[in-house]
Amino acid sequence: MWKVTLRALGVLVLAWFFGNFVLGWFQQNSVKPQTQHSEHPNRAPESPDQSCLCHLTGVLDDCFCDVESIDVFNNLKIYPRVRKLTERAYFRYYRVNLKRPCPFWPDDGHCAIKDCHVEPCPESKIPVGIKSGNYNKYSQAANTMSECEQAKELGAINSTLSNKSKEAFADWARHDDAQDHFCELDDETSPDAEYVDLLLNPERFTGYKGPSAWRVWNSIYEENCFKPRSVYRPLNPLAPSRGDDDGEGFYKWLEGLCLEKRVFYRLISGLHSSINIHLCAEYLLDEGWGRSVWGPNIREFRQRFDTAETKGEGTRRLKNLYFLYLIELRALYKVAPYFERAFVNLYTGNAREDGATKDLLLQIFNEIKAFPMHFDEKSMFAGHKIEAKTLKEEFRLHFKNISKIMDCVGCSKCRLWGKLQTQGLGTALKILFSEKEIKNLPEHSPSKGFQLTRQEIVALLNGFGRLSTSIYQLHNFRQLLKENR
Repeated sequence: MWKVTLRALGVLVLAWFFGNFVLGWFQQNSVKPQTQHSEHPNRAPESPDQSCLCHLTGVLDDCFCDVESIDVFNNLKIYPRVRKLTERAYFRYYRVNLKRPCPFWPDDGHCAIKDCHVEPCPESKIPVGIKSGNYNKYSQAANTMSECEQAKELGAINSTLSNKSKEAFADWARHDDAQDHFCELDDETSPDAEYVDLLLNPERFTGYKGPSAWRVWNSIYEENCFKPRSVYRPLNPLAPSRGDDDGEGFYKWLEGLCLEKRVFYRLISGLHSSINIHLCAEYLLDEGWGRSVWGPNIREFRQRFDTAETKGEGTRRLKNLYFLYLIELRALYKVAPYFERAFVNLYTGNAREDGATKDLLLQIFNEIKAFPMHFDEKSMFAGHKIEAKTLKEEFRLHFKNISKIMDCVGCSKCRLWGKLQTQGLGTALKILFSEKEIKNLPEHSPSKGFQLTRQEIVALLNGFGRLSTSIYQLHNFRQLLKENR
């Protein structure tokens, strides 16, 4: 009897273990994905096609450079240095007027979200050399002045300069007023212009979105990218509803454009993509008890760039970012001789800081010179002289109009970074179209043929720094997408 009882008990225990095993296997294979999704809303859904990043490879259109070479070059050599550079005093303070009215449509009011706010920098916090104006950056003698002497010289040309140099400075000012700019520049003397510390007002996702933001980008693409209204841009939320939204007609039209107009569209698309990456990488993930948590949002990234969710647009958008990176990289290559002259100082009033800043900038220029696959801008505006001149002027005016549209952005922080990055690209274009003037720069004295204001220098390097950060962030998103398969 005991043998029968033990045998029955053994069968029951075995059945219990087997039942639990089957139940556990069933739960693991059928219930877990739902639980996992609810616990991790930011986790990327699994897909046979990991993301648009799988297709982000190979040679870019309209140039002879590939994505992989740019990734290695930027992430290992450029990004670490340009990040340090933009943290330096000379590059962190940007003077901007965020109160200019929108010139194209009635102002719909500024964003009331607290993260849209920009905190201006008190004048007392601005380095003395920056407040003294653009000229002192060229004065070696300024580095040896006492604080009293520096205060005396604020806003004036250094008295140690020769009369010839003073006349050159005056010529500069006159030439700069008449010069062809690619951007609508803020009046730095306006009472509404304020210094902003870029490190204390980082570019992030503020919550500004919807019709107001769409109207800004729609105006840029629809009215300033040489596009007829009969051609519909893919995935445009403000376009009339259409069944064939795969963009075939749009890209057929785009490929039929001349190189210059095609480049223009790709620059704007690349800038838009870069800004979207910044917003995805610095997203408000959690907020409470006075503490905000910012970080990468995979779901937001996929929504903007995933191949399936964007019907193939995501990869094109990201390739345009790489194209824009090459354009601004080429501009930095071209402008290097301007900064390599011994008398050009990035002047803040702190001699040690200024020397270290210029050394770091020259290191970046040396790395850029070693890059073997630069964009060749000589193929642009290379046709008949009159036609080329007309096209170049049209190109300039369209971009200048885009810089004006930045004053229509309702979010102050978005407006700040939009204006800075637009001015940075405008400065890069100004450099590329000033090759002869840069080649003829005198080695030991200022030139009236080509000059850059401090605002243009700050915008150029910070704008390029934003592109460099975008490409670096793509590497981070690749890793996150692999981890969240």
